[in-house]
Amino acid sequence: MDLQRDPAILRRKKRRQAIAASVAAVVIVGLSVAVSRLEPAAPTIASADTTLWYGTVRRGPMVREVRGSGTLTPEEIRWIPASASGHVERIVLQPGATVQPGTVILELSNPDLAQSVKNAEMDWKTAVAQLGNQRASLTNARLTQEAAVSDAYGAYQLSLADVEMNQKLFDAGGLVPALLLKQKQVARDQAKNRWELAKRQLDTSMATIDLQLAPAEAAVSQRKAEFDRLSRQLADLHVTSTMSGQLQLISVEVGQQVSIGTALARVSDPTRLKAEIRVSETLTRDIRIGQNADIDTRSGHVKGRVSRIDPAAKNGTVGVDVTLEGALPPGARPDLGVDGTIELERLTNVLFMESPSFGQEQSTISIFKVLPPREAVRVPVKVGRRSVQFIEVIDGLAEQDRVILSDMSQYDGFDKVRLN
Repeated sequence: MDLQRDPAILRRKKRRQAIAASVAAVVIVGLSVAVSRLEPAAPTIASADTTLWYGTVRRGPMVREVRGSGTLTPEEIRWIPASASGHVERIVLQPGATVQPGTVILELSNPDLAQSVKNAEMDWKTAVAQLGNQRASLTNARLTQEAAVSDAYGAYQLSLADVEMNQKLFDAGGLVPALLLKQKQVARDQAKNRWELAKRQLDTSMATIDLQLAPAEAAVSQRKAEFDRLSRQLADLHVTSTMSGQLQLISVEVGQQVSIGTALARVSDPTRLKAEIRVSETLTRDIRIGQNADIDTRSGHVKGRVSRIDPAAKNGTVGVDVTLEGALPPGARPDLGVDGTIELERLTNVLFMESPSFGQEQSTISIFKVLPPREAVRVPVKVGRRSVQFIEVIDGLAEQDRVILSDMSQYDGFDKVRLN
């Protein structure tokens, strides 16, 4: 049998249920808002984690340096080129050998050049013979002219004596007719003219001897120069060193055909080396000629000074030459890999710390500062000039602050971490 419920009771019950539901909804919304406003829980990092790298902010002097790697290179290098084309017959010395000026390194052959030398020698000797013949001809001509001068002078002297004798006879009472005396005087004048003409001819011939010989002498000089040039080329088929030092490289092989100008071998002085290091182009703006440098050869250190800076970058780096000062460490040799550190400047009384693994100089970086007892908070730090090992702190940290220098990019979503 069904019982009839009181409608008032039902209305009160529904009202209580509605109020309870409203209260529950308000509580849920409030809790949701509160939870959404809560910061994420700080992650925990083990203090003994070997990947963490700590540093302490210090105040004092700081040396700005840049570092690069490269090789040792001889200051004096000479390539020996081929002065004539030829065929490589024999390699006399191998790289590493000690050489002196005139030491034979390679032997080449060129039969055509040898024949050219013989032909040039024959041409030269022919020109010499022709010059000798011309000189002999000119000498004979000179002797003939000298004889003509002598004959003309003798005839003139006889004519003078004849005129003198006939003049005396004519003066003694006309023993000779006046016409005969006049004929003798004319003959004397003609003899004198022939003698003077012969002398002028001889003088002219003597003055032009050099001009007459000049073409033949030039031909001899030209043939001699050609013979000497070819002879030097033939002699240079025995390739020799032009300096004292060490043979570094031979760039040809036996049987190879080489042309004029081909680089055959390289010789250098191994006692005079310089360091050629390459520095990142972003770090070279403050490098200057004359700055101090330290070169690490892995078997020792040697001091040096910057002597040259490449004007252009290559593959993101700039070449810097360092002239070495002092004795070389044991084992130093050309092409040996080295590390170089260049001192840019010395700063006094600055705030600095070890360079973190991130960030650039003259910028603001975000770094975790260690706070007691066991946590680290993210702080913005303005940094200035950078060195190989240290970086200047301009603002954001104080002396003796301890910071985490490791890459913390995995915690970019957190402003605080716990150190366990």
